[in-house]
Formats: sequence, structure tokens, C-alpha cells
Amino acid sequence: MKKQRDIVASLTDKELVLNVYLTQMIMLLIAGVMGFFVFDSLQQFLMLFEVNTTIVIIGASIAFAIVVVDLALEKVLPKQWLDDGGINERVFRNLSIPKLSLLCGVVAIVEELLFRAVVQTAFGLIIASIIFALIHIRYLDKPVLFINVCLASFILGALFYWTGSIVLTIFTHFLIDFVLGLIIRNRYLKQINT
Repeated sequence: MKKQRDIVASLTDKELVLNVYLTQMIMLLIAGVMGFFVFDSLQQFLMLFEVNTTIVIIGASIAFAIVVVDLALEKVLPKQWLDDGGINERVFRNLSIPKLSLLCGVVAIVEELLFRAVVQTAFGLIIASIIFALIHIRYLDKPVLFINVCLASFILGALFYWTGSIVLTIFTHFLIDFVLGLIIRNRYLKQINT
């Protein structure tokens, strides 16, 4: 963990964001290769992308609930329990809203394609949720953050299991990341402007 923190500390904010994109590209490649073996046909894969208006309501409601819980935890728990070493702040603080939206969109699409569409389809909800949580390695020594990401992963996985819609999990994941990223960004901007 310390070695990873040292590496992250040596990166500029811009390099940190670039690393996020590079990681997403690697995960997308993994999803593509695995997906080739998991799905019998492109048509079977594309069936996961069915869209309906209920997706917006369900996705927004679940995302809202997760964001509210995150904000409530900030109010009642010691700050150090929720500190990821400042990584999220460094990733989000200097992004314009369009760039923040793009980053959150890429992360939501790639992570949901890999962990829900491919891994969960192949190995099930629990395995996919555990692997999803483990890739957020910086949370392993922060029990509250790790439990939080495990629960969020399980909720996203359950949504996928119940609906079969990858669009729903992508939309929900995007909203969670975008709203929390926007909150982090706005707090930072408010702090430097006072």
C-alpha cells in the first residue's frame, strides 16, 4: 500500500487522470477478450443494452440513495476513516464539468462492461462484486471505504441480476461517480476561493 501511495504522490493531477484512463483501456481490453469467450454471439451481448424509461427512474433513485449514504457517513464518521489519501480529490478537483462527465462516463461504461456484463455473467454476482472491490486496492486498508465499495458493487450487481440491463448499471454507476466527483470538485473550488 505504501509503495502505491508513494507512486501516486509522485504523479501530477494530470498524470493521475491519465492513469485512470490507461487503467480503463486495459480493463476494456480484458472485457473484450473475456467477452469473446463468455458470450455465444454478438446478439447475446447486445441484448444487455435494452433501454426503457424505468432505467432512468431506478438508476437515479439508487444513485441518489448511495450518494446520500456517502454524505451521511461523512457527517458521522471520523474524517480519517473516509480518507483515500486525497486521490479522488486530485482526480476530480481540476476537471471541467464536461471532462468530469467524460471521465465518469468512461469509468462507468468500462467497469460495468467488465464486472457486470462479462465477469458477473461468467462467474456470478458474488465473484464479480469481490473482484470489483479488490481493484479498488487503495481502499483495502480503509475498512469503511472498502465496505462501501463492496456494497455499491453488490447493489450494481443485483440491479444487473434482476433486470439484465447493463444500461441500468452503467447509468447508475455514472450518476454515483459524477455526483460525488462534482461534490469533491465544488468543495475544492470553494476551499481555494475562500
